[in-house]
Amino acid sequence: MINAVLVFNNNGQPRLTKFYTQLDTSVQQRLISEIFTLVSARPASSCNFLPLPPLLTPNQSHSSSSASNDAPSLVTYRHYATLYFILISTSTESPLALLDLIQVFVEALDRLFENVCELDLIFNFETQHAVLGEMIVGGVVVETGLERVVEGVRAQGRVAKRPVNEGRGTGVGGLGLGQGIWAGR
Repeated sequence: MINAVLVFNNNGQPRLTKFYTQLDTSVQQRLISEIFTLVSARPASSCNFLPLPPLLTPNQSHSSSSASNDAPSLVTYRHYATLYFILISTSTESPLALLDLIQVFVEALDRLFENVCELDLIFNFETQHAVLGEMIVGGVVVETGLERVVEGVRAQGRVAKRPVNEGRGTGVGGLGLGQGIWAGR
């Protein structure tokens, strides 16, 4: 299970924080700070996997096998240009599959924004969340096909961007309910 998806810039400013497990806000903020400190200090030649900082490591007193499998334990990340893409997951997730998930996430953003940059993520955060929502639901990966993810997000965008009034002023009470105008569902 994926417990969190984080995106930071090189200065440690979060560009996306999505937690799939409930944590107090103070714990989330400390976790974000600790993970950025750990990830940004690593050289580029290091592997992309880290153990989870002690902040979320499960207590040893609850050491049953099912509890330890569901507890977050792994940080997987990739660094692209000025952004770090980070996943926090349980030990049941394959680290290589998580790297592939990050790659598909970045490629989907790149296709939707046509050469994505940090400003795209800042000003179009809804699209970023839509891509993530197409790929991960409740911490479970549901889609990794790049084309299907992009098509799903574009379909959502078409619904949200249907025209309200194209300047034809025809219709009831000037509401623009004339030809070529979408009046609702």
